[in-house]
Amino acid sequence: MLTFAVTPSTERTADDAREAILANPGFGKQFTDHMALATWTDRDGWHDGRVVPYGPLSLDPATAVLHYAQEIFEGLKAYRHQDGSVWAFRPQANAQRMIRSAHRLALPPLPEEDFMASLTALVEVDRDWVPAYGTGEMSLYLRPFMFASEAFLGVRPAAHVTYGVIASPAGAYFSGGLSPVTLWISTDFARAGAGGTGAAKCGGNYASSLAGQLEGIKHGCDQAVFLDSSTQTYIEELGGMNLFLVYRDGRIVTPELTGSILEGVTRSSVLQLAKELGYAPEERRIPIQEWKDGAASGELAEVFACGTAAVITPVGELKWDGGSCDHQGNRRDGEPSVALTLRERLLDIQYGRAADELGWMTRLA
Repeated sequence: MLTFAVTPSTERTADDAREAILANPGFGKQFTDHMALATWTDRDGWHDGRVVPYGPLSLDPATAVLHYAQEIFEGLKAYRHQDGSVWAFRPQANAQRMIRSAHRLALPPLPEEDFMASLTALVEVDRDWVPAYGTGEMSLYLRPFMFASEAFLGVRPAAHVTYGVIASPAGAYFSGGLSPVTLWISTDFARAGAGGTGAAKCGGNYASSLAGQLEGIKHGCDQAVFLDSSTQTYIEELGGMNLFLVYRDGRIVTPELTGSILEGVTRSSVLQLAKELGYAPEERRIPIQEWKDGAASGELAEVFACGTAAVITPVGELKWDGGSCDHQGNRRDGEPSVALTLRERLLDIQYGRAADELGWMTRLA
């Protein structure tokens, strides 16, 4: 098992400067004083675990990741509880997904215990960067990543790989707060295809979603909805979030995992919480026409997107070339929002305001 020796930074952020950052951190803009690193080689396996001062990485121009995109990453959050302790939400699920991603990208899997040790080591050193309890929906976003760091030109799996974890205090993902987002149906671009890397959490999937997102922005939308690449018929996901459709009869439906959709940790949590709250969750293929027809008939009560960064975000309007639909008026007067109900339940568990009956929280510090 890896151990992570600590080299403390001699240039730690001053307390007043750190507090100023924590008062309004944004998302992914500021970083803590340290980072965790480890190395893998085909000869020695995983070794040289360490926590060192945060800073630039030195890469040879021939470093494999720059040419062949052999890399993966994860995203999860650490939450401050009322007693000052720091907890992560389902980090073992992130560790297992990173193992699956590693297999798909021909990278060496990092054992779950080493993944957990890297998170604990970094959070222990930088625990002052975790926002205080009761300061809204703030947390410390943790970004584990792995990339091919061998310098060579040639299409083969790298024999030298670097693993790292960086951390960033995080506020709300959408700067406009919890207001419904508008989505654009992308028909010119696909996020992933059959047999590709859609189920892995790798940068290429996100890069391929950007053109569709820019197309959506040009049409006044916040994000793009991607469809299956072969028929452009079935809903898959957004560039970085999974989707759920909520029907008036209590059904909550999300696209089934076909191999081109990322298995989100928040997605799987929503499916489990929905059952607990008395809803009827389903996983199946959903034609985009069903969304349009359900909004028009009133059968579709609401739609929401979910992911680690944004938690659960309501969807207000769907646009496409030649039309749009809005389902926000389809709920009965006084009927609670399923999205907001699930969102509050999830946040209560994450911040320790509700009992963790499902054993989802792991203490890091």
